[in-house]
Amino acid sequence: MKRKVDDLALFGGPAAFLRPLFVGRPSIGDRSRFLERLNRALDDKWLTNGGPLVGEFEERVAEVAGVRNCVATCNATTALQLLYLAKDLTGEVIMPAMTYVATAHAARMLGLTPVFCDIDPVTGCLDPLEAEAAITSRTSAVVGVHLWGRPSPIDELEKVAARHGLHMLFDAAHALGCSYRGRRIGRFGAAEVFSFHATKVVNSFEGGAVVTDDDGLAQQLRSMRSFGFGADGHSVRLGTNAKMSEAAAAMGLTSLEAFGRTVVHNRANHARYRSELHGVDGVSVVPFDDDEDPNCQYVVVRIDEAGTGIHRDLLMRVLKAENVVTQRYFSPACHQVEPYRTERPVTLPRTERLSEQVLNLPTGPAVSEADVRRVCEVVRDVVAMGAEVTDRSRRQAGHAPAPAGRANATR
Repeated sequence: MKRKVDDLALFGGPAAFLRPLFVGRPSIGDRSRFLERLNRALDDKWLTNGGPLVGEFEERVAEVAGVRNCVATCNATTALQLLYLAKDLTGEVIMPAMTYVATAHAARMLGLTPVFCDIDPVTGCLDPLEAEAAITSRTSAVVGVHLWGRPSPIDELEKVAARHGLHMLFDAAHALGCSYRGRRIGRFGAAEVFSFHATKVVNSFEGGAVVTDDDGLAQQLRSMRSFGFGADGHSVRLGTNAKMSEAAAAMGLTSLEAFGRTVVHNRANHARYRSELHGVDGVSVVPFDDDEDPNCQYVVVRIDEAGTGIHRDLLMRVLKAENVVTQRYFSPACHQVEPYRTERPVTLPRTERLSEQVLNLPTGPAVSEADVRRVCEVVRDVVAMGAEVTDRSRRQAGHAPAPAGRANATR
């Protein structure tokens, strides 16, 4: 236990963990199964260009999402770009700023203008009223983001898009296997995009996919990911090289086989975090809807300095010294980074407040229940002496201690 400030590793005490715990440690699955698949690809000498492993992976992902079509790609950013191109988007695209910057970059690199809107302060997802208020004559689409796997207000956003004749798309990078009102994420809007990056709940080293029930759109995307080739092998439209390799698909299939076990483990970790941190001043674990099927890929806590006496960023430093490596998903928000803060300055109060507070704690198959208990013990101990930790940190940095009565003031 960290009973006093000097016990903290940041100030010279022993670290709580011998080895670092990470957010998003890859879920590898059965290594022998991966190597078996990889050896098959090597034996067949079919390493890319729509091999059988990619086809199988697409079928399995489509089953999980409950859709007819899955178009696998080399990464999710490229998948978003292909989808934006396939829907022939122009002008402005409305989206939340509380997302990974790839959601915006994919649009900006195509010459589109991301228009950032504020969020629901409870869910962190795009507020339909804010989205509708941002629509102009130049708007071509609304892009919802299922933040941390928590579904966007899908019905309301789809109604907004329909009223104004806009395309409705979803960035579902975090939401494989999650549900919305009993239906699997992947079936909404014109299409949704999953990520299979190494840090995701299912990974293919690097990878992504567009899922849709629109057969024509899927056919177009399959052509566009392979240089725009048609059935005869000649270019019939603009395209690029966005194909998933057989090696990536081998990893994806193997990780997907472990998906069910991973979700069970993640849910248990999330429940343990909620239990262990319940009642800690200024610390609240972001919940998932018990009526849905969350994959609990992330354990997100909100750190309110008014209650903890310590700012989120300093808590991160303290935890890192204890070998608990946390993340800020997503801080700063998209509108606070370049090129957006210069090109199109905007103030989003709810987004900025949430972004200032979020902290992602380690979870996944590599994090045990005992690990969770120990992480929570450290968090509780640090918060119990939060003001003292803050003042000690300020003195180490050469700053004067916070004035009396203001130790808990927001930075």
